[in-house]
Amino acid sequence: MSVLKLAVPSKGRLQEKTMAWFAEHGINVSRAGSDREYSGVVTGVEGVELVMLSAGEIPKELKAGRIHLGVTGTDLIHEKLPLWQSVVVNLQELGFGQADLIIAVPKGWVDVDCVEDLDGVAAQFRANHGYRLRIATKYHNLVRGFLRSKGVADYQLVDSQGATEGVVKNLTAEAIADITSSGATLEANHLKTLDDGLILQSQACVFASRTADWSDASRAALRDMATKTGWDITGI
Repeated sequence: MSVLKLAVPSKGRLQEKTMAWFAEHGINVSRAGSDREYSGVVTGVEGVELVMLSAGEIPKELKAGRIHLGVTGTDLIHEKLPLWQSVVVNLQELGFGQADLIIAVPKGWVDVDCVEDLDGVAAQFRANHGYRLRIATKYHNLVRGFLRSKGVADYQLVDSQGATEGVVKNLTAEAIADITSSGATLEANHLKTLDDGLILQSQACVFASRTADWSDASRAALRDMATKTGWDITGI
């Protein structure tokens, strides 16, 4: 690829704030047409092509080397790219899109305040019900790694791609591991975060691919962007 390909989220506040951040640094990122079109224009730097993708797609495109730069959350990078540091470089924390990946349990579990308590409940749950305690999440790799580090093994992960906070009420899981920002949705669904249940603090970042074809032209464009943004690009 001779042109530097920059991927930004295709919709929502994450897209809006990403475009605003680049504009503040003299790089104008905008759609080429209507809101239904997924192409765009970059001005202020020569040799940059804009690609619009869902935030969840950007990690795999960075890994595949089909884009040079991508804006997405650290939670998605860590979940989808377990060896992420060998695949991408974090160039910039953008200061928005902050959220915590946490483990939460029903408020009614008055004796469960930490992961060690959850471990004890999980063992008792299996003895009582004949199957493992279910934790609903879409972050299987991160949750599994976190619980392994805490010595928790007697559980099963249940896939949940949306409205995760409601699965406990619907009796499809006993606990959840999900992203939260204010905690209001957890509160509304009568859930509480474990005291030591923080798995990852996430925010939107600019990541650079280590596997992309960095031609002279794309490196020149990256240097121009780095001059405007202050990025340290020595690791690319």
